[in-house]
Amino acid sequence: MSVEALPTHEVILTDVAAQKVRSLLEQEGRDDLRLRVSVSPGGCSGLIYSLYFDERLLDGDAVRDFGGVEVVVDRMSVPYLNGATIDFSDTIEKQGFTIDNPNATGSCACGESFH
Repeated sequence: MSVEALPTHEVILTDVAAQKVRSLLEQEGRDDLRLRVSVSPGGCSGLIYSLYFDERLLDGDAVRDFGGVEVVVDRMSVPYLNGATIDFSDTIEKQGFTIDNPNATGSCACGESFH
């Protein structure tokens, strides 16, 4: 299945986040992995995000390329994530990937889940 034949999504990966993903992939020594972003039930507000590397493309996956970094979203997660921005913070207060999601109507106090 070619990437061109797959549906696309409206998730945005910032340049800083794309650079961090590239760096992590280089550390792994892999060029066959994509960043998969999904939403699943859980957390105290009902839904939680998952970000992980995946070599698979599943039926219904939506794919978007950011300068050689492919971001994959499964069919069920697309409506929850369209318009979301994935960034990477590296400050003294916080280090890691962040998701700014306009579809989230609220989140828990710890910020790990949303609804």
